[in-house]
Amino acid sequence: MYKNKIILVTGGTGSFGNYIVHRLLTKDVKEIRILSRDEKKQYDMRIHYKNNPKLKFFIGDTRDFNRVNEVMKDVDIVYQAAALKHVAVCEMSPYEAVKTNVTGVQNVISASLKHNVKKVICVSTDKAVKPVNVMGMTKAIQERLILSANQAPENNGTIFSVVRYGNVLLSRGSVIPYFRKLLSEGETLTITDEKMTRFLLTLEDAIDLVMFATENANGGETFVKKAPSAYIVDLAKVLCLEAGKPIDYKVIGKLPGEKLDEILITEEELLRSEDMGDYFTIHPWWKKVSFSDITKEYSSGFDIIRDIPTIQSLIVNADIKAAEVHVEKGEFSKI
Repeated sequence: MYKNKIILVTGGTGSFGNYIVHRLLTKDVKEIRILSRDEKKQYDMRIHYKNNPKLKFFIGDTRDFNRVNEVMKDVDIVYQAAALKHVAVCEMSPYEAVKTNVTGVQNVISASLKHNVKKVICVSTDKAVKPVNVMGMTKAIQERLILSANQAPENNGTIFSVVRYGNVLLSRGSVIPYFRKLLSEGETLTITDEKMTRFLLTLEDAIDLVMFATENANGGETFVKKAPSAYIVDLAKVLCLEAGKPIDYKVIGKLPGEKLDEILITEEELLRSEDMGDYFTIHPWWKKVSFSDITKEYSSGFDIIRDIPTIQSLIVNADIKAAEVHVEKGEFSKI
């Protein structure tokens, strides 16, 4: 699957990008191309990987078709992870989200078709399911663009598929680093709603899902990793215990675009959803398949983890894996 392949990772200096690169370097790949906008993160990543000759860094933006087209030459597999992913930022600047999450993705699709890339795996989110915020809406359109590209008249065999997952523990800008920062500064934790739940995955889980998709995609599938969920307030309690501080938080009310629960599979997708063990495969709408493997929406509001030790164990595991990969160690980071 990966031997002697040239792989492009868009948004390759983000949390997902760092983890996928870390995993790909254990494979016998020929070259990994990183396309991203931040020269500082590229510098730190290059230092972290000791100038590994298999890593090639390209400054650029998926919004720029010409740049995407340049770096796509001879690529075998694309991992499309470039995105504006912060809900609040997208709410404040919706058209910027459209430019990156929709137009940028179409640029990746067009360049992939032009260069006859073998596989394109696009990273999506539970917020794309029944979206109520700009980020989710643009990600929902992204999913449709990717899946429909399989049927594009100019497609000469490129396979396009989507992976969809929930909150990733310790990813940049996520709730655990934020809560830890507040605790370290002696601030009170803020909870928007005590009933709010979220799916919990480690970045290692997310990469396992992407690898499963790469190896099993035939075109048009959406792959979902089975994941536990928890109340955000319980995450707060765990982190207070970790910091050796009394459990203390204040409820500030839901922010614009927030849901109480997230969904990974809708009732419309149930008949097309096949249980693959640790994963669900949602087959494309144009394939006449029917399954009864899952009978209700896959929501974070069901099967919630309620015991603190299990949540603690998830976070400890996430910390161990993160320590192997996080690259905020370059010389720039000391300035």
